[in-house]
Amino acid sequence: MSAAAPVPVASPVPALTTLSEDERMFRDSVADFARERIRPHVARMDEDGVFETSLLDQCFELGLMGVEIPVEYEGSGGTFFMATLAVEELGKVDASAAVIVDVQNTLVNNALLRWGTPEQKKQYLPRLATNMLASYALSEAGSGSDAFALSCRAVDKGDFWELTGRKLWITNAAEAGLFIVFATVNPEAGYKGITAFLVERDMPGFSVGKKENKLGIRASSTCELILENCRVPKSNVLGEIGKGYKIAIETLNEGRIGIGAQMVGVAAGALEHGIRYAKERVQFGKRIADFQAIQHQIAELATHIEAARLMVYNAARLRDAGQPFVKEAAMTKWFASQVAESVTSQVVEIFGGYGFTKEYPVEKYFRDSKIGKIYEGTSFMQLNTIAKLLLAD
Repeated sequence: MSAAAPVPVASPVPALTTLSEDERMFRDSVADFARERIRPHVARMDEDGVFETSLLDQCFELGLMGVEIPVEYEGSGGTFFMATLAVEELGKVDASAAVIVDVQNTLVNNALLRWGTPEQKKQYLPRLATNMLASYALSEAGSGSDAFALSCRAVDKGDFWELTGRKLWITNAAEAGLFIVFATVNPEAGYKGITAFLVERDMPGFSVGKKENKLGIRASSTCELILENCRVPKSNVLGEIGKGYKIAIETLNEGRIGIGAQMVGVAAGALEHGIRYAKERVQFGKRIADFQAIQHQIAELATHIEAARLMVYNAARLRDAGQPFVKEAAMTKWFASQVAESVTSQVVEIFGGYGFTKEYPVEKYFRDSKIGKIYEGTSFMQLNTIAKLLLAD
């Protein structure tokens, strides 16, 4: 009787959380920077509502502000996935630092890389990678979830465009030197009139208005922008005239993965504090970590975080592979935001009364988590997107 044929052994498939050597080294360097450099300043920055300038300079020095920008433009030459790793690690320590880096990479740099002319890339990408913070200006007082109900107007003046209007809720605005501003060149054309402009801070007619006093991510500036007959060179139109809606939609789809990473970081950072406290806090002669109720709570929260992390990594890997990811991005942002709010709330409860005070860090994680359900598309808008894609013929 002949011997049975050997059963072929399938090649191992790496898990979503398996990182390459470059990815692992990059993640670890960001984690070290967040713990050692940022953490000592977090409470003060939150109280003052201002991000430490020296820390922003260090973010540039470490290459965190130009992760995907090619080396030829003085960037890090990394991937979108690596940018999400940076956002997650920063979020574990400070959500404000995470969103500053996120907006720079997933929205502004990404838009310039995809739609910028060679001249625009040469002019702006080296500065964005080394010393210039940027901002993404879409929202207005009457244009939030209805993102394309813009009143900001752009008028062709021959040699330049003249922009007039106001923008609201603009992240990084207090410190930014460059803004991607969306305005309509033809209100009658609806979304087909929307155009993106590269507006520098010192252009005539441009100013930064009121800074918001926020519940969370307080060290990240959120301001109004005022454009009063702002003169923008013709060469500073980003992409095609009337095609700004395409830039807005596609960059925000990618930005939502970044927000998912931020929320995973916020949740994971809060749980780290919760686990540490549970091992130290003694009640009824035992560590509270020895009580089954606390053990089950921690196990459940960790499982939810891991599920959200897998969704973030999957969406980011799909994007880097050039595969469809819009549904996955919407699911990621919705779920990670839900997880962050739930986890941080329950970690406050693990701390008990101490968790309700500013002497311990977990109340900040709770406050910071709330924005995840609001910016870059509310949770309701994510559900609309998911349902639309699932129910499409």
